[in-house]
Amino acid sequence: MLAPMQPEMKLSLVNRFRALRETRFGAFVPVLLALAAIWLYFGLVLPLYDVATGVESEFRTVFLSPRNIYNLFMQSAVIAALAVGITVVLLLGDIDLSAAATAGVCAALLGVLVLSGIPGWLACLIVMAVGIVMGTVQGLLVAYVGIPSFVVTLAGLLGYQGLMQKILPTGNLNVDDPFVRGFARVLIPDLWGLALGVVCVGAFAYIVLRKQSQRRKLGLEQDSPLALWGSVVAFGAIVLAVILTLNAYRSLPLLLVLLVAITALLGWITTSTPFGRSLFAVGGNAESARRVGFKVQRIRAAAFGIVGLMAAIAGIFGASRYGSVSYTAFAGGSLLLEAIGAAVIGGTSLFGGRGSVWNAILGALVIGSLGNGLDLTGASAADKLMVSGAILLLAVAIDALSRADAGWR
Repeated sequence: MLAPMQPEMKLSLVNRFRALRETRFGAFVPVLLALAAIWLYFGLVLPLYDVATGVESEFRTVFLSPRNIYNLFMQSAVIAALAVGITVVLLLGDIDLSAAATAGVCAALLGVLVLSGIPGWLACLIVMAVGIVMGTVQGLLVAYVGIPSFVVTLAGLLGYQGLMQKILPTGNLNVDDPFVRGFARVLIPDLWGLALGVVCVGAFAYIVLRKQSQRRKLGLEQDSPLALWGSVVAFGAIVLAVILTLNAYRSLPLLLVLLVAITALLGWITTSTPFGRSLFAVGGNAESARRVGFKVQRIRAAAFGIVGLMAAIAGIFGASRYGSVSYTAFAGGSLLLEAIGAAVIGGTSLFGGRGSVWNAILGALVIGSLGNGLDLTGASAADKLMVSGAILLLAVAIDALSRADAGWR
């Protein structure tokens, strides 16, 4: 008979888990393991599943086939763009419940503008400016009036849903502008895609080594060589494997390149600029941040403006991907819950002060993979909702346990 686990062993496991979560690379491990487990499960369960009965070869697919992986990445792009923006306000310990409705309003406005003859590139700039204004207005109410973000953005959710219905009386609008549709249709040639992947891996290695050198000069704790080079090798393997898989079906889509580029910019802003460091400081302890001189109100308003911008970009991506704008796809569906779930599953704390915009993309892949795999197995909408809810609850529980007070230590 196995002996019960000793309290000291339980304590050691909890402390090791906390230590892993606090490292610079440890936050990626849980979500990567979850993604690998989901892909492995559906890869084994769906080897010969026939999606459409009646047509034999054209629609026969497997979960890990290049075709399905391509579709999975494209389907997750809108969720990822929205989750990246929501991550910024979660770093402050706030929430934005109106992000999906904002994306819907911006997408609907984009459709109306291009239909009226405005060039696609100009219409995209206009809706991005509108998204920034919509987000900033809510941020000003939160920061300067003092209304809780939950209440402000809930009101924004309802108001923007009504505004989208006003813009789209029929509930649907086709978007045929070549510039807008080009985001999803344009493909990077195979060799250029591989070259771009190599450049990304090289840039990642340079950034990691540069940070290690800076920490050495400042006398700070450094990552072990195994963790350092292991992260570079793992990153390179994942990037090249993804590009080769996408090339095997079609090619690397421009939409994914833009998503990664925008996320890289926000990742740099949140980790390597005074504004980004202030986000973590305010999220960790707003009162302490205010006392040491941070402009807490301005930071909050700016963060909501960033969410508005990312919501507008998500709206543009959605209009390009679907070729149309509908109320159900944005404001009336599950996009908001999926985006928030992606950010939380990616490791961003609901309590503020910890998270990464890169993890939001991984969380979006987890959400998208669950939905895609369950669709292929013929699961009902109720099953999908229950599974997604269980995964989200597990992610929040892990976050809460990792922040447990001294009574757990």
